[in-house]
Amino acid sequence: MNRSAPAVPVRIRILAVLFVLTFVNYLLRNNLSVAIESIQKEFHFSSQDVGWILGSFNLSYAIFQVPGGLLGDWLGPRRALAIIAASWGLQTLLTGFVPHIMVASAGGAMLALTATRFLLGVTNAPLFPVMAGAIANWFPVLRWAFPNAVSSAGLALGQAAVGPLVAVLVVSFGWRASFFWQAPLGFLVAAWWWWYARDTPREHRAVTAGEIELIEANRGPVIREQNPARAWRKVLMQREVLLLTLNYFCMNYVFFLFAQWLFLYLVQERGFTVLESGWLYALPFIAGVVLAVLGGLVCDWACKRLGPSWGCRLPGAAGLLLIAILLLIGSRAPNPYVAVGLLSLCFGFTQFTDCIYWQACTLVAGPHTAAAAGVLNTGGSLPGLLAPVIGLMVHRLGWMPTFASGSVFALISVVLWLTLRLAPPPATKMADARGRGAGSGA
Repeated sequence: MNRSAPAVPVRIRILAVLFVLTFVNYLLRNNLSVAIESIQKEFHFSSQDVGWILGSFNLSYAIFQVPGGLLGDWLGPRRALAIIAASWGLQTLLTGFVPHIMVASAGGAMLALTATRFLLGVTNAPLFPVMAGAIANWFPVLRWAFPNAVSSAGLALGQAAVGPLVAVLVVSFGWRASFFWQAPLGFLVAAWWWWYARDTPREHRAVTAGEIELIEANRGPVIREQNPARAWRKVLMQREVLLLTLNYFCMNYVFFLFAQWLFLYLVQERGFTVLESGWLYALPFIAGVVLAVLGGLVCDWACKRLGPSWGCRLPGAAGLLLIAILLLIGSRAPNPYVAVGLLSLCFGFTQFTDCIYWQACTLVAGPHTAAAAGVLNTGGSLPGLLAPVIGLMVHRLGWMPTFASGSVFALISVVLWLTLRLAPPPATKMADARGRGAGSGA
């Protein structure tokens, strides 16, 4: 295997494709959060109706995390990610097309949107458990935080693009056509990943012996899990995996407040127009891009200086404390632009902490990290099931108490970080060659 080293290592190129993959994923999975304002007006949906439509995605997304991880173990990251990315494009087409068939009544339109969002959740669920394997296979031991952060930056940038892009498309062409314009992105990124990616470095023709040596250092003998379903049972018995999952639930409660409700908040509570809200909606997610990368660098540095346990716990707890404070004061700021600035920083710190969860997950799960990633992301997706409850809170209590509930969850997460006992896995218990490892998501 005497190959000249490419100018950019293959693992970085793989990470670049994963970055684009997460960008497209979050653009296509959350575009409805902007289009929903126009849909709500057309069909006279209440806030609680909107909650049920948004919540249908979250229900299937949570249910299919574990089956999605098993699918990734069975197919491998290359095939699995190509298939599910292509399915996002198909589901986006259906979101614009199917309500047109059932437009005779508001109830029919709501049923159509709820069904298509449920199916979109099914096809989104495998993403982060499968990416878990790809990242661990392609990056050296205990250097996962930065690639996790880069993938988090991709999803945050995709979420940032949702506001201005979808708002312009909706205003220019209508909400139905906006989905038709976006759908091809899913097919394109699926083709790109299939063409360039491989399950492991040894399968890629461009990888040099030096890069393989770097990636495989300290992994020890490869352990293959003959029965992938057994791994799920093992991780469910681990205290730290379960505490991390509960912790991730609390943080992602805040994440879903932003991802699914911020646009309506800007229009209804702060009085911005649709186009103004589209651009302002992007600011928290741009902050998320910057702070996601910073979080990865800080976590890697802290793990090196303080050890893996405190290197994860301290930045994780500090980030969640800042989230609780910024969410509370930002939602109460009298000036709407100051509020957007503070809330942007608040969301940025959700992304600062996100990669730390996945680093910690890999530390405690060892050879069963893909299984643990599925469990972790199940916990992270469950707050989305509260969309109808959040819609009812907005309707009955208003926006300030709703945001205050996010601060409560963030403070619970701070306590959970400080109770975790994290330790690196033995060198002989790392990911197997089919793609088990650490990734990021929500």
